Amino acid sequence: MKRYLALEKIVTYGSFSKAADDLGYTQSALSQTIASLEDELGFRLLQRSRMGSSLTDEGKELFPFIEKTIFQYRATIEKAKDIKGLKTGIIRMGTVGSISVNWLPSIIKKFHQQYPDVEFIIRQGDYTLTEEWINTGAIDFGFVLSNATSDLEIKLLQHDNFVAILPEGHPLSQKSVISLKELSDEPLIMLDMGKYSLVEQAFKLEHITPNVRYKLHDDYGIMAMVEAGMGVSLLADLITKRTSFKIVKRPVDPPIFRDICIGYKNKSSLPLASIKFINAIEEYVRSNEL
Repeated sequence: MKRYLALEKIVTYGSFSKAADDLGYTQSALSQTIASLEDELGFRLLQRSRMGSSLTDEGKELFPFIEKTIFQYRATIEKAKDIKGLKTGIIRMGTVGSISVNWLPSIIKKFHQQYPDVEFIIRQGDYTLTEEWINTGAIDFGFVLSNATSDLEIKLLQHDNFVAILPEGHPLSQKSVISLKELSDEPLIMLDMGKYSLVEQAFKLEHITPNVRYKLHDDYGIMAMVEAGMGVSLLADLITKRTSFKIVKRPVDPPIFRDICIGYKNKSSLPLASIKFINAIEEYVRSNEL
C-alpha cells in the first residue's frame, strides 16, 4: 500500500521532489519505491521530463484502479478509527470559489477546535471537475449542483439565485429587475462553469444569444473586470457577499438559480471524518439560515 500512496503523491504534485518532501523520503528512496512497483507490474508507470513527472499511457489506464484500492484502504482505516472514536483522519473534498470564501473558513475553524488532528485535502475547481474527482476517487465528496449531476448521491444545502453584476453608474443599474434580453445587448463576461453552465442554459431557454466578450474561470476576476467597465456579468449571489468591488447587483428575469448540494458516491462508505464534516456543513447552513 505504501507504494500506491507514494505513486498517488507523485501524481498529485507532478514532481518526485515535492512528493518525497511530503512523504519524508529521499528522492532516491522514492525512486526505488516506484521502480519496485513497476518491476512487479511489468511496465513503467511514470515518465519524467523537465516539466515534471506524469503517468505513462499504461499508468493512466491503471491509475483509477490504484485510486480505488487507496480509497478502500483509507475507508478501512477510517472505520477502525470509527470503532475507536475519531482522533485523526483525512478529509478529501472538492469545492468552488464561493464556498471556499463564504463557508469553509468558519466551518473548518470550528471543526478543528473539536478535531484538531484531522487533515484536510481540498481541491478547488468547477462543478464538472468536482464530479469527475469524486468518480475517480481523487476526493471523497464535494460541492455539486443538483441541476448538473446524475451519477452521485446528493444532499441539498441551499438555493442560491444568480444576479446581474454591473459597473456603478451603468444605465441598467436604475432598474429593479433586469431581463436576460437587456443583458444580452451588453458585452457579457461569462463565468466558465464547466460542461453545464446554468447561465448559458438560461439564455438558450429564452432563445437569446448573448454577446459573450470574455469567459473566465474566476468569479473575482470577473467582478474586477465589471468594476473596470469592461462588461456585465451574471454570478451566483453567494459569491458577492464578501467583496469590496464597486459594482451593482440586481435580480434577473427570468430568475436563474442553483441548488448547492453535497455530492458523494455512497455516504455509507465515506470515512468517518468526512461524514462528521458533512454534518458540520449542514449544521452551519441551518444555523446561519443561508
